[in-house]
Amino acid sequence: MAFRFVHTADIHLDSPLRSLALRSPELGELIGNATRRAFVNVVDLCLSEQVDALLLAGDLYDGDQTSMKTARFLAEQIRRLDQAGIRVFIIRGNHDALSKITRELTYPETVKVYGARAEAISIDLGDRATPVVIHGLSFAQAQCPESLVGKFKARVEGAVNIALLHTSLAGTPGHDCYAPCNVSDLEAAEFDYWALGHIHKRFLSTGRCTIVMPGMPQGRDINESGPKSVSLVTIADDRTVHVEEKFTGIAQFERVVVDLSGIENWRDMATAATLKLEAAREAASSEHLVVRLSFTGPTPLAWQLRNDADLVKTEAEDRAYVIGRTWIEKVEMHCTSLVSGDSVAGDPLVELRALVGSEIIDSESYDAALIEIGEELRGHLPPESRSILGADQEEFRATLRLLAREGVEDVLARLHRRKQDEVA
Repeated sequence: MAFRFVHTADIHLDSPLRSLALRSPELGELIGNATRRAFVNVVDLCLSEQVDALLLAGDLYDGDQTSMKTARFLAEQIRRLDQAGIRVFIIRGNHDALSKITRELTYPETVKVYGARAEAISIDLGDRATPVVIHGLSFAQAQCPESLVGKFKARVEGAVNIALLHTSLAGTPGHDCYAPCNVSDLEAAEFDYWALGHIHKRFLSTGRCTIVMPGMPQGRDINESGPKSVSLVTIADDRTVHVEEKFTGIAQFERVVVDLSGIENWRDMATAATLKLEAAREAASSEHLVVRLSFTGPTPLAWQLRNDADLVKTEAEDRAYVIGRTWIEKVEMHCTSLVSGDSVAGDPLVELRALVGSEIIDSESYDAALIEIGEELRGHLPPESRSILGADQEEFRATLRLLAREGVEDVLARLHRRKQDEVA
C-alpha cells in the first residue's frame, strides 16, 4: 500500500507586511491573513487526500514569534490533523530556529519536531509491506554556514527513507547561504525523497532520488510572484515516487506590463491596462490577484502619466475592482516621451532630455558620482536591507542607472506641467 504525504515549507506564519499595509490597509489586511489561510488550505488538502503525513521543512514562523494568537491558530490546525490520524513532521529553519512557540507549544503525540541532532523516526504502518523512516535535522541557530547532509543518520535498509532539510542548496539569488549542498551530495545519501525548504521557488530533481523544493504555499510580496503551491507525494511499494503540485495560494502577486507605444490619449491607455489586467486575472490560479502595474514604451502621454501617477493608480484600481478579486499594489512609470520625428520635435524640454541622456547620464564622471552617492546611502541602511539596491556590484550599478534615468523623466515631467500651466 502506498505511503502518501504533503510536503511544504517556508510558510512564514504572520510575517509582517508594514509597507504594504501603509499603502493600502485593506490590501495589507488581505495579504496579512493570507499565510494563515494558505496553511488552512494545506491542512484541508491533507484531509481531503487522506494522506499519512504532513512534512514541514522549516520556516513555519517568520522569526522569534511570541504571539499566542499564532500559537493558538497553529494548535487548532494541528488538532485537525491529529483527529484524522495524520502525522506531522517539523524541522526548524533559519527563520524559526529560535522560535519560542516551536519550542514550547505542546503538540499531540502525532507531531514530531526534530532537534539540532539528527534523528530517524520509523512510522508504524501496520501490515503495510514497506516500512517508512522519516529523517530530520533542525537548525540549532539562525545561522548555519556549513552543510548538514553528513550529519544525517544512515539510510535504513529495506525501508523507504525520507529526509527533511532546510538548505539554500548551491545558492540562489535573493536567499542567504544556509546549510549549503548540491544535488550530488543529496543523491549520495541514497534516501528515496529529500523534502527541502528555504528557497521560495519550486525545484524538482528526479535523478538517483527525488529531491523537491516545494517553494512556498503563499507569496508575501511582489518578489515572491507567481502561483504558490505544495507537493502531494505518493511513494509506492516498489519505491516509485509520484509528485503532484497542488496550488494553495490565496493571493497571487504578478508584474503586469502595459506597452503604451503608439497610444496617444488617456482612454486608450486605460483600455490597454484593462485588457492586460483581465488577461492576468484569467491566468491566475489564486483567489486574489495582486498586481504591480508597469507602463512602458514611447508615448506622448509619458509626462502626463508621470505627473498624474496618482490618477493613473486610481483609474487602474477602478478597472481592477470591476474585474473582481484584483488589486493594484503599485504603479510604475517606465514609459518615455518621444524624442524625435514626432509632433513635439523642437520642444526645448525634449531637447533637454536628449542632452541629459547623451552627455550627462552616460558619462563616466556622472556614473562615478552616482555610485559614490549610492554606496554612502547603502552604508546607512541596516544590514538586512543593504541588498535592496542589488545583490552584487553589477546589479547595484544597474539599479542606480535605472533610478537616475527615471529621475530625469520625473523632473522633466514636472517642468512640462509647469510649462503647460504657464501657457494656460
